Amino acid sequence: MENVFWILSKIDSRNLVDIVLVAAIIYGALLMVRGTQAVQLLRGVILLALVVSLVGSIARLTAFNWLLKSAGQALLVVVAIALQPELRRALDRLGRAGLPWLTGREGDIERVIREIASGCRRLSERRHGALIVVERETGLQDHANTGVRIESLVVADLLQTIFYPNTALHDGAVIVRGDRILAAACVLPLAETSPLALQHLGTRHRAAVGITEQTDAIAIVVSEESGIISLARNGQIVRHLDERRLAMLLQTYLGRGPRRGRRSAERMDRADEAAGGSE
Repeated sequence: MENVFWILSKIDSRNLVDIVLVAAIIYGALLMVRGTQAVQLLRGVILLALVVSLVGSIARLTAFNWLLKSAGQALLVVVAIALQPELRRALDRLGRAGLPWLTGREGDIERVIREIASGCRRLSERRHGALIVVERETGLQDHANTGVRIESLVVADLLQTIFYPNTALHDGAVIVRGDRILAAACVLPLAETSPLALQHLGTRHRAAVGITEQTDAIAIVVSEESGIISLARNGQIVRHLDERRLAMLLQTYLGRGPRRGRRSAERMDRADEAAGGSE
């Protein structure tokens, strides 16, 4: 205990500010990459660096320590290149997080959920295929750039218009950010899941599963053949939803649902998995 007080007594205000600034920068960097695929890679790099530095300092390996210091800058460049997509998305999210009143990120989520659920019901009744992706923590700007920028409030009538068959924007995904439709006719990655598990599903469903495998987004699909409404999350898909159940799942997964709704959503997930997701 005396050693602790002795160390604290040696820390002046300048050193304290220095420590706080370094801690704030590290914390901010971790927040930037939270929810992206860069987290696991960063953890591995940090763990490897700590182990190697510890071994070098304890064993007093002079040449080894010199090699580490010489290779440090090169390692930073390699990490930056490897994490280029994640860093770009993280910086994009940082810029939007600093201006929530301009981006609509904190918009009326309840209204958005109602409009999406209502729009999907109408599309289902008319057998108009649709794919709607709701952005969460992981930025989807790269995918939005493949489509046509819309920047309009989420409205059920607009969703119906976009996905009306044979129109210019119907063949692709709509990306929703906050309370606005960011872009339409967007191209998404297809699922990496075994084709056998998705052999009865079309391209829209594969794209919905694919984007949720790579990000934390929520994807809603309306089947053009059967009119069945499905929701994909974390690479898993829940099918045979109506307007009420779709709204409840969206409220739960977007962080606004009650515990009872979360438990009901989990039961629906298990029931759909047991049914095999078939039509």
